[in-house]
Amino acid sequence: MRYANLLNDFAFKYVFGEDCKEANDALKSLLTVFLERKVNHVVVKNSEMVKDFSKMKNPRLDLLVEFDDRTTVDLEMQLRQTQDYLPIRFSYYLARLHGSQQLEGKYYKQLKETIVLVFFNVNLIDNDKMCNTFTLKNEDGLPFVKETEDRMKIRTVEMAKLDVTKSLEDMNEQEKMIYYFLNCHKGMDDSKIKVMIESDGVIQMLEKRVETISDDGWKKIIEDFQKLHENEERMERQLELEELQKVKEEVQKTKEEVQKTKEEVQKEKQEAKKVMLEATKKSVEADKKVEQMIYKMYEDGFSFEQISNYCSLSVDELKSLTKS
Repeated sequence: MRYANLLNDFAFKYVFGEDCKEANDALKSLLTVFLERKVNHVVVKNSEMVKDFSKMKNPRLDLLVEFDDRTTVDLEMQLRQTQDYLPIRFSYYLARLHGSQQLEGKYYKQLKETIVLVFFNVNLIDNDKMCNTFTLKNEDGLPFVKETEDRMKIRTVEMAKLDVTKSLEDMNEQEKMIYYFLNCHKGMDDSKIKVMIESDGVIQMLEKRVETISDDGWKKIIEDFQKLHENEERMERQLELEELQKVKEEVQKTKEEVQKTKEEVQKEKQEAKKVMLEATKKSVEADKKVEQMIYKMYEDGFSFEQISNYCSLSVDELKSLTKS
C-alpha cells in the first residue's frame, strides 16, 4: 500500500495540473479518453499549486483547461460522497464557465464550446452507463440547437458504476483508467494495476505522476485535506439543518396564523348568526304587534281601506288576515 489517492481533489489537480510536461501529457491522455476526441495540445489556465494547502485562500481545485480551438473544459474530481445537489452544482459550473466568455463587440456564433467534466464516486444517473453527456434538449429528447452548434455540455463519469470484477481484456480505455483511479493506492499489490503498469503506455504515464504523491509528506497532505472536506460537509449539513428548522418554524407560524384566522372567521359567523336570530325574533314580534293593532282597529270599526292607509298591507291581505 502507498499514500497515493487520486480520489482526493487536491492530489488529482496536482497530478494532472502541475506546470510540467509529464502532467500535461497525462492530462491530454485523460481528456482524450473521456471526451472521446483527440487532444494534442492543452493549456491549464489555473495551474497554480501550493503544497501547503493551509496557505491557500479559497483554493480552486478544479482544472480549467483550454484547447487549440478555444474549447474550454472545467475538470474536477468531486470528493463529495453523496448525491446532494450535485446536478445543481454541475449546472452552475457550466453556466458560470459559459458566461465567463468575453462577448462584447462579437457575434454569438463566436462563443466557444464549454464542457464541464466531472468525476465522482456515487451513482447519480438512472442508467447503466458510466459516462454520460448532457446537452440542452426538450422532454422528448429534441435538441435545442444543432449538434454542430451546441456550445454547452456536461460530461459525468460515475466511477461507482465500474464493474471492478471485470477482466482487463474486457475493459475499455475508460474503465481501465477509472480502475486505476480507484486502486492506484494499492500499486503493484493489485494484480490488474501491476499488469497495466507493465503493459499500458497511458497507465505507465499516470503511474509516473502518481509516484510524485506517494511519499510520506503527501500522506499528511491528503489526510488533512480529507478532514478539511469532511469539516466543510459537516458545516454544510449544519447550515442545511438550520435552514430546514427555519422553514419548519415558518410553516408552523403560518399554520397558527391560518388557525387563528379560521377561529376569527368562525367567531364572526357565530356573531352574525346571533344577530340574525335576534333580528328574526324582533321581526316576528313586530309582525305580531302589527297584527294586534290591525285587529284592534278592525274591532274599533275602522274600514279595511282606512287600515290599509296605516300599514303596508293591501285590502285583500287585511281581509285574509282578519278571517284567519
